[in-house]
Amino acid sequence: MRAVVAVLLLLRAAPSTAEDLERSVVSGGGSRSYRVHVPPSLPRGSPVPVVLVLHGGGGNAAGIAKMTGMDGAADRNGFLAVYPNGTGILRDRLLTWNAGACCGWAMREKVDDAAFVRKLLDALSSEWRVDEGRVFATGLSNGGMMAYRLGCELGDRIAAVAPVAGALDVAPCTPSRPVSLIAFHGTADQHVVYEGGVPKKQVDRQSRSDTSVAKSVGFFVNLDGCGKEPAREQKGSVIRETWTGCRDGTGVALVTIVGGGHAWPGGSAWAPWADVPTREVDASQEMWDFFSRHARVQRPPGTKP
Repeated sequence: MRAVVAVLLLLRAAPSTAEDLERSVVSGGGSRSYRVHVPPSLPRGSPVPVVLVLHGGGGNAAGIAKMTGMDGAADRNGFLAVYPNGTGILRDRLLTWNAGACCGWAMREKVDDAAFVRKLLDALSSEWRVDEGRVFATGLSNGGMMAYRLGCELGDRIAAVAPVAGALDVAPCTPSRPVSLIAFHGTADQHVVYEGGVPKKQVDRQSRSDTSVAKSVGFFVNLDGCGKEPAREQKGSVIRETWTGCRDGTGVALVTIVGGGHAWPGGSAWAPWADVPTREVDASQEMWDFFSRHARVQRPPGTKP
């Protein structure tokens, strides 16, 4: 049977044009949906990387795809862009993720979104020849918080995470192995405050106090055994800090947008009244460049992290 599946995967021709497919899996006793963008550049029969893109609180898969421009990055660089949907009272909008201290329906109902993502990845691997060492996750706001959580709970499946305007709001965070991280955050973000603490603006009615960017990123610096002092460079209003010397080929980076708000750098605003994204950074392309350098190291069976 395994051989038959392998043959079917090899025979699946790459599309002549990009495809956008709707898929679902059963998780937590119900059907959970996701969207898959398949670029025309995917090589036939070769292992393909995957980037999971998680929408913000109150959003959905279609919205975050449009906001980030990740489909274009997938077409240029040859990876599957996968957009899972969170949960909520409505099936297709106003959806959230259970990222620990946030947010909304998913948090109140204690939805196991990590289990959903695990099943989603299993389903992807049954349909495509996924490169298991090059599975990555990103997200905005509540989705960025969920990306942090996936780094904590799916270290065996995800090589690197790239939270945008998020916070590490789950405790304890106990990754099974080193996980690479690149974070993007604006210093003027009022929804997830750069210095941490209570949001200055909040759509979700439940009170919370977010972990600071320094502590969120610092956790992964320590997890990965990186050098304590990063290389630092500033160009315009963008500060890039990069930690090296990390275990198992991992890396940690922080992209700070001085004066930047609650937005996806290089993307579009999540609402007409929302903060305007900077044009000095293309987060979708920059995180892919980081991901492409930080595939998960494959260890021989029985070896320890």
